[in-house]
Amino acid sequence: MKKALDYFLSVIYLTYFGTLLCIFQVIQWVAYEFFGQSAHQKIVVVLNYFIVKGWILTGSTSNFEIKTPFEAGKTYLFVSNHQSMFDIPGIIWYLRKYTPLFISKIELSKGIPSISYNLRVGKAALIDRKDPKQAISEILKFSNYIKENNFSGVIFPEGTRSRTGKLKPFSVGGLATLIKKNPNADIVPIAIKNTGLFNPTGLFPLRSFTHMTWTTLDLISSKGKTAEEVCKLVETNIGEFLNDNQI
Repeated sequence: MKKALDYFLSVIYLTYFGTLLCIFQVIQWVAYEFFGQSAHQKIVVVLNYFIVKGWILTGSTSNFEIKTPFEAGKTYLFVSNHQSMFDIPGIIWYLRKYTPLFISKIELSKGIPSISYNLRVGKAALIDRKDPKQAISEILKFSNYIKENNFSGVIFPEGTRSRTGKLKPFSVGGLATLIKKNPNADIVPIAIKNTGLFNPTGLFPLRSFTHMTWTTLDLISSKGKTAEEVCKLVETNIGEFLNDNQI
């Protein structure tokens, strides 16, 4: 019975989700072409609001918690575990006042309504994982951009999703470049739970009645630490939080 319900509710949500992406593809284009970058960013936030709030169509819910308060108007480096494509809408919506921008694989910049367009014009770092030189160049450009505009960067050091929730080893490369160009930015670990449980086998079927959470942990300063030490500390803190707060 539960499996049948998952299929039924997945059809409803994915129809809603696909319609949103198509509609906002047009709205994003109009906002960017006629009103500029700031207007486009606001539209992206609205899109992700509807994506997140639409999860209720599957009976699923989401929650965001800040363990240590931090102020807006500064550059932060958000470092998160990665379970699902749905990690990203939650970060965009819940952390909207910090203007989080993403490091993404270049393959996602084509073929997906709204998402690909946002990555191309929204100042994301589009990296080719087969070309280290290109990846470093993109992250350097991205690092300078967020610093100059007091925006924030988001990186998933696992590189690929872990649908089981078990952490994969964190890679320090991209984070090291971000820290080098933003030495005064605090690093904010984000522990994400159950987004992989929500779509364990891809987009279909989704698992209904899943409770997904995003939790920002204690801020970490990179001062006096190597990038490797920072990366390991973030990985340890996220791992311990997830182990202590299992389903």
